Amino acid sequence: MRATAAPEASPPVERPRRGIWGWMLFDWAAQPFFTVIVTFVFGPYFVARLTEDPVSAQAAWGNMATISSILIALLSPVLGSIADQSGPRKPWIACFAALKIICLSLLWFAAPGSALVWPLLLMILASLAAEFSIVFNDSMMPRLVGREQVGKVSNTAWGLGYLGGMLVLILVVTLLAGSPETGLTILGIEPLFGLDPASGEDARITGPIAAGWYLLFILPMFLFTPDAARGLPLTQAVRSGIAELRGTLGELRQRPAIARFLIARMLYQDGVNGLLILGGAFAAGMFGWATIEIGVYGILLNVVAIFGCLIAGSLDLRLGSKVVVLISLVLLLVATMGIISTGPGFVFFGLMPLELQDGGGLFGTAAEKAYVIFGLLIGIAFGPVQASSRSYLARSVSLADAGRYFGIYALSGRATSFMATLLFSLATYATGSARIGMATLLLFLAGGLLLLLRTPYPADRVTGS
Repeated sequence: MRATAAPEASPPVERPRRGIWGWMLFDWAAQPFFTVIVTFVFGPYFVARLTEDPVSAQAAWGNMATISSILIALLSPVLGSIADQSGPRKPWIACFAALKIICLSLLWFAAPGSALVWPLLLMILASLAAEFSIVFNDSMMPRLVGREQVGKVSNTAWGLGYLGGMLVLILVVTLLAGSPETGLTILGIEPLFGLDPASGEDARITGPIAAGWYLLFILPMFLFTPDAARGLPLTQAVRSGIAELRGTLGELRQRPAIARFLIARMLYQDGVNGLLILGGAFAAGMFGWATIEIGVYGILLNVVAIFGCLIAGSLDLRLGSKVVVLISLVLLLVATMGIISTGPGFVFFGLMPLELQDGGGLFGTAAEKAYVIFGLLIGIAFGPVQASSRSYLARSVSLADAGRYFGIYALSGRATSFMATLLFSLATYATGSARIGMATLLLFLAGGLLLLLRTPYPADRVTGS
């Protein structure tokens, strides 16, 4: 093991508070797509209500995630390197924002009985736009925040994201989502705008809502957050960026600690992505949850996620990003094992039988309550494992390298995530059991945890071990 110089300190730059808040509000703006569309409302609607075959629909949803992940993995590093050469990030974010807003708005037309291919295509395009925007937004962070504060700011931004996602969920559950039996919302009122739950309008409206929310709340970032200076013209930036990407991949051989971190993150982020994409749909398929149940479940997870991020921000400042990520991974492993061990009438794979009787109200059976408890563990760990991974890398690379390494970071988060959803789909198709499909996520979480244990922190401290 031999030491090398740490990445150069960030040059003294003006860091206006409103610019940092504008940057953090990007997470607030972006999170409802993941919370309301992917995980807790539209995804479960697609699986449980858009067709009469939830198993096939769940596999199709997994296939959508697989295709998205492959494209994101291929293109994110290229875009990150191009960003370093061209300079400003905001024009890229604006282009992808326009694509995302259009696709989300068109989800309104995904009515029951319609062809699955169109909402799946819209979701692929929206996912690409969302993830590519994150690459450019993340690469702005080292320029805005000093190295000592990056973990706290990253976790705070992630917590703001969960708060934004939770508020949109509350809006949907209390004012828009009606019970299929009564037609009333959880407040006992008719859905606003005359939305008809029977035709899925309570779930489909989340597409335009998420689009409008994103459009409104990314504006502070565009108005107040300083951007990088202009670099090469676009055509030159593309050529130079692709060449730089090849150089970066070769450079990782001389920076094995960073390479090890990226591989570890690649593995455990696959498991995290799988839980994000499939967790809500899994619960909807198992218990037959409608928008109200899945929405309240999402609200509960987001409440604990906000506190998890706030606590993790302090722990990151005191103990470092690696400790926060490791604790989060342990919690996610326990929670994932818990949810796949739960079914109607049992928990822990049948070792603990539960009453089948429905006590009425939300989560009326004992198994549903157990599932919610395991879900709360996911909520606690979900934000910190991603936010502190982001600060782990930010502390390990120089300001000049931020774009290209955050592009590789996006690659590490998606390079094999198609494997997680693909394994889920294959296992579900082969066995007819989504529970067995979900069990494959344990392989990715555990593999990333074991490799991260052997990774230095920060990852620039050593070049070999």
